[in-house]
Amino acid sequence: MRPAGRAETDSLYFDYPHFPFVRPPELEGRAVRHRVAIVGAGPVGVTAALELARHGIASVVLDDKATVNDGSRAICLSRHSLEILQQLGVEAPFVAKGLGWTRGRTYFRDREIFRFEMPHSEQERFLPMINLQQQYIEKFLIDKAAESEPVELRWQSAVTGVSQDASGVSLEVSTPEGDYRLACDYLLAADGARSVARKALGLALHGEAYEGRYVIADIRLRSDFPTERRAFFHSHALPGTTILVHKQPDDIWRIDYQLGPEEDPDQAVEEASIRERVSLIVREVLGEGDAWELEWWSLYKAHTLALDDYRHGRVLFIGDSAHLVPIFGVRGLNNGLADAANAGWKLAWVLQGRAPERLLDSYSPERRGATLDVFANAGKSTRFMTPPSRGYRLMRDAALTLALDNDYASGFANPRQVTPYTYAESRLTLPDDADFEAGPIPGAPLPNRRLGEDDYLLDHLGSGFTLLHFSRNGDVDSALAERLAALQARGQAVELLRVAREPGDEGALVDRDGGLFAAYGAESGSAYLVRPDRHVAARWKRLAPADLEPALVTALGGK
Repeated sequence: MRPAGRAETDSLYFDYPHFPFVRPPELEGRAVRHRVAIVGAGPVGVTAALELARHGIASVVLDDKATVNDGSRAICLSRHSLEILQQLGVEAPFVAKGLGWTRGRTYFRDREIFRFEMPHSEQERFLPMINLQQQYIEKFLIDKAAESEPVELRWQSAVTGVSQDASGVSLEVSTPEGDYRLACDYLLAADGARSVARKALGLALHGEAYEGRYVIADIRLRSDFPTERRAFFHSHALPGTTILVHKQPDDIWRIDYQLGPEEDPDQAVEEASIRERVSLIVREVLGEGDAWELEWWSLYKAHTLALDDYRHGRVLFIGDSAHLVPIFGVRGLNNGLADAANAGWKLAWVLQGRAPERLLDSYSPERRGATLDVFANAGKSTRFMTPPSRGYRLMRDAALTLALDNDYASGFANPRQVTPYTYAESRLTLPDDADFEAGPIPGAPLPNRRLGEDDYLLDHLGSGFTLLHFSRNGDVDSALAERLAALQARGQAVELLRVAREPGDEGALVDRDGGLFAAYGAESGSAYLVRPDRHVAARWKRLAPADLEPALVTALGGK
């Protein structure tokens, strides 16, 4: 919603693009079959299209809008998400525009009771988190997709029906110039919380809806306060209310405040009510005075809901169409981007004949496992931020009161920020090598390491599988080299990335200070097999050449 007299796209800081309707060949009576269709051109859907394009798979993306979503919506991008964007070659505008941060503060009765610092070091290319309004997130991704030949964007094209059989999926599409049927081999449903695809297949989300409701308001406010996440409980201005504050680019501040259990939500989102409450927060809680402008607002309710299975035949659900998670801990968008990366590479491998179709069976267990992990952590944060009962509220307030004078109690206010999920239990992941004492375990995402000026380990990963091999001077056993060559000759995209302890063979990454060897618990002969989405499939303290192919077969869904 926007202030009276302003249109939906009349923003104080963002120029909304207009995407025209382009008449598709289906409306001309041409029979076209697409390899992949994606419903929803939000961040998750377009990321999936770019991930498919990275592997050479064309897709058509349909959306009923003619511009990007209005309002800031999802604003926090994690380091792991930025690494996904780096693989897609689109990270630069995000880093240039976004506001990075590492810390947050929690206040109770206007006193600071907790300060958290997210892990960060010079070994990382990206900060743990950046704040960036969703309009920019969508625009940057759409700009990249528009330049990508394998991606076709169809705007003002509303999907009204979905059906499938053993050979493919059929979509009913409504446009300004008529309706048509679109045929595709597979469908990625990224059409959000009110997913048409989900309803068309007779599916429902299951889980829990929390009682607490929040108003989300974007305001323009010029302030020198640093980029941090701030949470306020029981401020003197709004006792009994929880408030969250985030700084965004262009002097835009995001304020989330909780409504009381007896408040009328319809009245709470009236412009006069918004202005009154936000003015009180800006002046009395933030101490910033009255020089602010109202940009946009909405109403939010926390849910932990998910499909029982994210794959139904040839339809894979990604993002909010598959699951709804609370905003606390900034897990929604980041979880959706990981869905897109996971589904994208697997679908590409199947369509290219590099993996059997059963590889797709691993998508739901891996990503639904990530969702359930999010539920476990976000559920704790939600019950703390928005106590569901009088008993929860009494315990929460008791913990906050203790934290006023006791450091040991302040950890109860930890928001438990999002962390990438480890696919340790996946059927694609091999058991760990017990000889390792350090490094990422199988199923974990590959951590970054700084190699030099503007040079990091993850910069050197290709689009396929990577065998990260450690040795004294970059040399590789001839038997292992022959195994790799044989796999590559059969069309498997497995690239060798050599890490040397000292200069030797040309093309090897040189770990001069030994930090990469130490971080990975490696010695000469150690190796990590890394999936296209940067998760470790297997690792060996000393790799026997005969063990490589079975590990790759397992990582591709084989038996």
